[in-house]
Amino acid sequence: MSKFTYIDLFAGIGGFRTAIDGLGGKCIGFSEIDKPCIETYLTNYGDSEEDNFGDITKIKELPEVDLLVGGVPCQSWSVAGKMRGFEDPRGKLWWDAIRLVEQSKPKVFIFENVKGLFDPRNKKNLNLIVENLENAGYLVKVQLLNSYDFGVPQNRTRTFIVGFRFDYKKEFANFSFPKGEKVHANLAKFLDGIEYKEIEKKKFSPQEIFGDYVPKARNAFQKEDEVNDFFVMCDTRNGHTSIHSWDLRDDLADKHKTILNGIMKNRRKKQFGPKDGNPLSLNDIQTFLPDTSQADLDFLTNAKLLKKSDNKYSLVNSKNSSGINGIYRMYMPYSKIFSTLTATGTKDVVVTDYIDIDTPEKYKEDFIEKIIKKGKYRPITVKETQRIQGFPDAFMPHRNEALAKKQFGNAVSPPVISALMKAILETDILNSKRNNYAEGTN
Repeated sequence: MSKFTYIDLFAGIGGFRTAIDGLGGKCIGFSEIDKPCIETYLTNYGDSEEDNFGDITKIKELPEVDLLVGGVPCQSWSVAGKMRGFEDPRGKLWWDAIRLVEQSKPKVFIFENVKGLFDPRNKKNLNLIVENLENAGYLVKVQLLNSYDFGVPQNRTRTFIVGFRFDYKKEFANFSFPKGEKVHANLAKFLDGIEYKEIEKKKFSPQEIFGDYVPKARNAFQKEDEVNDFFVMCDTRNGHTSIHSWDLRDDLADKHKTILNGIMKNRRKKQFGPKDGNPLSLNDIQTFLPDTSQADLDFLTNAKLLKKSDNKYSLVNSKNSSGINGIYRMYMPYSKIFSTLTATGTKDVVVTDYIDIDTPEKYKEDFIEKIIKKGKYRPITVKETQRIQGFPDAFMPHRNEALAKKQFGNAVSPPVISALMKAILETDILNSKRNNYAEGTN
């Protein structure tokens, strides 16, 4: 028996619904305009096309419900979307969401958006959204939640905005965002055909791993006394798990690899130009590698490791995220995370075997010889994408693989919504029988 009713705005494939239906919610309608998403949604939840309210900009009125939820289109607030905010038509959809909140007066709402909305650069925009929701009659809290903290193997931080109607002050005072978990499973748990092993990580001193300099640009999943759980295929940066295109070539002399490493390490120096990676002339290169000849550069150009323009040379793989041979990051099966899933897909793969870690140097050597050269890696499947995003195995993805991965990449992680809903339910706001909005009556 359902305990409360809700409407699913910007429904996508139902990340909110997957969580809420299992907690006593009854969805009385949804809003979505993307046809493939609608197809997946109807397949999984048994609704009919008549249950779709359609384009949110054309919805004049919603039926009375206890709860309103939605993942408002987020690209306008993301770094990838250049943080155009309300200048982007997708950013303006916030006004439709707020309009429907004000019209339907649910007891509580949940809106989800990208981390970028919480960014200091968007502070004024976020404050404006919150102010308008408060003016609509709500008490509002905003928090960043990371899917990783709720059993999802992604470093996926999103902005969540929760509002309680003003006549539920007591319930609002008892609400707090969920904290998440401290114990996490290895990535292999979410993968098919890869043996699951608990690995005791070997400890090293930072000097053994990094030498004299520990890089500052590191995330929470990289430790100073442990080697990384992933390798990066990249010619523009260096590190103990960075693999360069020349590391994979057996036809290069040590001298040529030294030249390429030298270009990589010196290309960002201001003496060679203002760019974050400057093309270098032969004379430039000879300032740090005096024995370099024009013949060496010609050889490396013909080997398609360097490219020449205006008598200056740059690395062929000159973008940090371009990867090598279509691959950027390679995750070991004992990693606690995989890449953040996005609608545009990923160039990242999972490794299908384990290697021993004796020293940081041997770790990289063995990875090249025993993993890369033997092809012991692969992209994740649709089913694995589904699990990594937190959807249950029973969920039926779109029949088109590319569309299915795109849809999961766009979705909200159901385990996060489940934890958030439980926190809301604990306040008893959705068990209340009050149906009439009366400001300040509680």
